[in-house]
Amino acid sequence: MAQEIERKFLVNGEFKQLAVKQTRIIQGYLSSIPERTVRVRVKGDKGFITIKGIGSASGASRYEWEKEIPLEEVQELLKICEPGVIDKTRFLVPAGKHTFEVDEFYGENEGLVVAEVELSNEADAFEKPVFLGAEVTGDVKYYNSMLMKNPFKKW
Repeated sequence: MAQEIERKFLVNGEFKQLAVKQTRIIQGYLSSIPERTVRVRVKGDKGFITIKGIGSASGASRYEWEKEIPLEEVQELLKICEPGVIDKTRFLVPAGKHTFEVDEFYGENEGLVVAEVELSNEADAFEKPVFLGAEVTGDVKYYNSMLMKNPFKKW
C-alpha cells in the first residue's frame, strides 16, 4: 500500500520569489467521506484520479493511491462530482532536502494559503522556511475535501 506522510502549515510570509515551479490545479470529489476520498484533478495539462484513506491518529499519515488518466476523462468525471470545486495554484518551494508544496486558493477559499511537506516517516526532521505559520496537520477543516464543503470564506 502507498502511504502518504506529510505535515501541513498555514503560510504567513512571502514565498513566491522562492518557488521553482507553479501549476494551476482544479479538482473535484467523487466521494469525500473520510474513510475513502476519491478525487479527480486537472494539474496543468494532465489528469489524475486519487484515492485516499482515513488518516492516522496524528493526521500526518494516510493511504494514498494516484493514477494519471486522460484529461478528457477528468473533465467528464468533474461533471458528476459532489458540489464544490477546489481551484488553486501550487508553488514548489525548496527548503533544505525537502520541497514544500504551497497552495494558494481561489474562489470560495480565496485568502487561504497552505504549505505541505512530504516526509519519509512521521519523525523525519525538515528545515522550516521563514514563511511557515501555525501547523495544521490533522486539522480536518484544512483538508481539500472539507474546504469543498465548508470553504474558507465561510469560517
